[in-house]
Amino acid sequence: MAATSNSDFDTQFSRLPRRAKHALGAVALAATALLAACGGGDGGEPMEVTILHINDHHSRLDAETTNLTLRNAAGTRESVTVDLGGFPRVAAAIEALSAGRPNVLKLHAGDAITGDLYYTLDEGRSDATMMNTVCFDAFTLGNHEFDNGDAGLKKFIDFLNTGTCRTPVLSANLRPRAGSPLTTPTPLVRPSTVVTRSGQRIGIVGLTIADKTQASSRPDPGTTFEDEATAAQREIDALLAQGINKIVLMTHYTYANDRALAARLSGVDVIVGGDSHTLLGPDSLRNYGLTAEGPYPTRATNRDGRPVCIVQAWQYSYVVGELRVSFDGSGDVTACAGKPNVLIGDSIRRGNNAVTGADLTAMQADIAAEPSLRVTTPSVAATAALAPFKAAKDAFGNTVAGRAAENLCLRRVPGTRRDVTRSALGDACNRDARVNANGGDVQQLVAQVFLERGRAFGGADISLQNAGGVRVDVAAGDITVGRVYTVLPFKNTLVRLTMTGAEVKQALEDGISFVLAGSGNTGAYPYAASLRFNVDLNQSANQRIRNLEIKSAAGVWGPINATANYRLITNNFLADGGDGYATLRGITGPRREDTFLDYAEPFLDYVRARSPISRLPVSEYSTQQFIDTP
Repeated sequence: MAATSNSDFDTQFSRLPRRAKHALGAVALAATALLAACGGGDGGEPMEVTILHINDHHSRLDAETTNLTLRNAAGTRESVTVDLGGFPRVAAAIEALSAGRPNVLKLHAGDAITGDLYYTLDEGRSDATMMNTVCFDAFTLGNHEFDNGDAGLKKFIDFLNTGTCRTPVLSANLRPRAGSPLTTPTPLVRPSTVVTRSGQRIGIVGLTIADKTQASSRPDPGTTFEDEATAAQREIDALLAQGINKIVLMTHYTYANDRALAARLSGVDVIVGGDSHTLLGPDSLRNYGLTAEGPYPTRATNRDGRPVCIVQAWQYSYVVGELRVSFDGSGDVTACAGKPNVLIGDSIRRGNNAVTGADLTAMQADIAAEPSLRVTTPSVAATAALAPFKAAKDAFGNTVAGRAAENLCLRRVPGTRRDVTRSALGDACNRDARVNANGGDVQQLVAQVFLERGRAFGGADISLQNAGGVRVDVAAGDITVGRVYTVLPFKNTLVRLTMTGAEVKQALEDGISFVLAGSGNTGAYPYAASLRFNVDLNQSANQRIRNLEIKSAAGVWGPINATANYRLITNNFLADGGDGYATLRGITGPRREDTFLDYAEPFLDYVRARSPISRLPVSEYSTQQFIDTP
């Protein structure tokens, strides 16, 4: 989608005719819509709404660090270290950005939980406590909200409903099973909510990515998810029928899907998204070592030809999105503008040493010159609320297990088109030629660790790990226990499957197909140990894995035998068919053995035993060649 300037966009909007948003077939609904268009519904007066939003914070409540390239006193750019994010900064930024604005919406677009030791220790209580310091106007369910089944989600919602804040939890396409704890004794999730600002009602509809949640998380058997567009349109129609003419769709559905969805829907004005961990913003962020995947906001049109403003706010408590939307008296968008607020601290360091003097002055000025960089002091109240949870986490997680001799970069899919802004280590990983060619260092190392643990406990020939099951980079330096359990945060066990070579190849094809499916699930991409292959995404289904080789016990690589049996170690999530690995789900009976070995513990043992750990040789990477689609 070609980017346009705000002024071009505003001019385009001003030339569009004022009209009812949605033509409804039923007479009663048409009458209601006509009343709304003539001032009988919400509206009559133009208004500006400020939407402050986050997504995909994944239990990452503490501040982290990142490298920015800042201009020094000599006028050259150098890489320095700054503090980044942390939920107390999110709370402070939202409070400051709300001040003096009468029409503010505070939204969270899903995946609040799993991904850090906080969740491992308290199952979401700390996340809920932090969210309640903001008191969001709505929270839509992400796929990871279902990682521990319907009961696990209920526990988190109960935490969220503790205290005075009662954030509506939304998902228009969720269909809980009969008797689900999400529905008894009372429904905990609703399709939409309505808020009133300046006497006018605004409808907020929630949406959860369907296929990915069903296949890649663990909702209860019988809990299902309806087609996203169908559910969204039904709920939008219901709101329009009430005379509500300003509609915000809050999705956990990926940036690419949001852009496609806008054109399929009538009546939608704004889409606040999540799931793809997408940083949107100006091209000028590249000067600072950050790469935005599109403009903030991204402009689209709905099925009625009316403007839609699409936003997302990156990941991990790093960003608060700030979107200002102007509506005319009929509830149509006339303009939208805004920015990502990348939350950083005021300390600038070279290694462990603070930058001072003229260089500090120059770098501070360089930060001030980029509106998307926001120096933010953490909220005192939120810091105090987090303190007891942090003390428990620190007591367990601060123990140093070992060291990394070099950065172990995170990347789900190789290449330069997919999933290229996920690394917290910035462009040092995101633009690294090895990572683009062969994929994530840390995912590859995890696969190797699984293989070694499988060999030590019962035997294994190869291993398989999904890219999305490994959550963070490992930076050069000390590796703590907490970092290990952040790399592998889920409560998974290792499973041994006895498979033919043909089944192994088909399982790899399953993962690649799921990456290319409409769900946009880059987390399904396969990483393997003692197994290597070429990938060509331009080939037809089941023909994308080429030159599949296996490494023998003697260390010799050779073609895999389609009819021979191999012992494959993987996590129980994939063994159950998660992330689209249907072939693995079909391995049952005596060919399947759950070892009941915790999947994070072998990585911790590896760090302790092999420190300092390093990247594997490129010859051991499972992806030897990667060809993306055009």
